[in-house]
Amino acid sequence: MRSGETTGGPGERSGHGDAARAVMRATDRAVLTTAQRDAAGWPYPSLVLVALDHDATPLLLISTLADHTLNIAADPRVGLLFDGTAGLEQPLAGARVSVLGHALRSEEPRHRARFLARHPSADIYVGFKDFAVYRVAVERAHLVAGFGRVRWLEAADLLLPPVPQALVDQEGAIVRHMNDDHADALQLYATALLGFPQRDGDGPGWTMTGVDPEGCDLRRGAEVARLPFGQRVAESGEVRAELVRLVRQARAGGGEGVTSAGHPAS
Repeated sequence: MRSGETTGGPGERSGHGDAARAVMRATDRAVLTTAQRDAAGWPYPSLVLVALDHDATPLLLISTLADHTLNIAADPRVGLLFDGTAGLEQPLAGARVSVLGHALRSEEPRHRARFLARHPSADIYVGFKDFAVYRVAVERAHLVAGFGRVRWLEAADLLLPPVPQALVDQEGAIVRHMNDDHADALQLYATALLGFPQRDGDGPGWTMTGVDPEGCDLRRGAEVARLPFGQRVAESGEVRAELVRLVRQARAGGGEGVTSAGHPAS
């Protein structure tokens, strides 16, 4: 065990992994730290947009002209801070996750597609020759779940096991179906279950941007939200069952609302 690391049994580590992934999946940005190549390796923090692969591997779309990308070319070790404390009166009582790993360029088309679904505004520059997708191969993660609730997690405890290919292949069809045929359900999820206010007027409504074994991602303009499932799913039939259950729950009075950062709605 590394110095300063607190561990538990497999069940406990799994629970901490669940909590860490929930923080990561609830936000669409992170602080990226790289080793500044021309300043004796001093840490260089920068703000980046982030998406997550189905197993929660972080995905970045960054310019090869940016300092952080030039740093990665010299030393691929990176840190990512996912902040789940937005809106809290006592931010240090909130959850945050620091992920350590190696940033590796990815030519996998679904990585790019998943990032663009999460960040549609990136479509205006994704085609520029200097932009590329990177995945962060996770080594460890540090979860702070509040005062005194601190855990180090290994990659196997943070990331999901290999996600069934059926779900990966069906994701696009599920998302399109929900956005085209069940827009009303998406609005209901966000307002009745997640505690977001209903907008008046002609502003954009909520859309689904992705599905993974633990839930789905929603977006309304600049706002993002995470809708967790009650159990992990492996294929489209199980996704449908969860989405139907959540609609019924919302119509029956919902549950505890959460904000885009995963905190109880006030």
